[in-house]
Amino acid sequence: MSKGFLHHIELYVSNLKRSIDFWGWFLDEMGYEPFQKWESGRSWRLGEVYIVFVQAETRFLDIPYHRGRVGLNHLAFHATSRQQVDEITRKLRGRGVTILYADKHPFAGGKDHYAVYFEDPDPMKVELAAP
Repeated sequence: MSKGFLHHIELYVSNLKRSIDFWGWFLDEMGYEPFQKWESGRSWRLGEVYIVFVQAETRFLDIPYHRGRVGLNHLAFHATSRQQVDEITRKLRGRGVTILYADKHPFAGGKDHYAVYFEDPDPMKVELAAP
């Protein structure tokens, strides 16, 4: 692996089961495979990069996540095509997932940026962008 490539991302979540249900299907759609599993966490891997979800301790749940605070704003994934963005958008809607900027979809990122923006259960913003 080359210097500077992302190794992994670890996210603490408010409800591990809910996050696994949400992220499991999406990461599968993106080509990730289950990687690690333990009582308080799960991870999925694509190549050398993996994403980890860990149940936050109860004592840290009093201040919920908000993407406007200091810290992570969102995760963005590459789509293979505009058709994949459209397909995932349909699946997200079918699952009752909040589509952000729906009035500007699929060009919420600008006239040359074809993407869907949505929220995970915590609600962290996620982006799937076409080339």
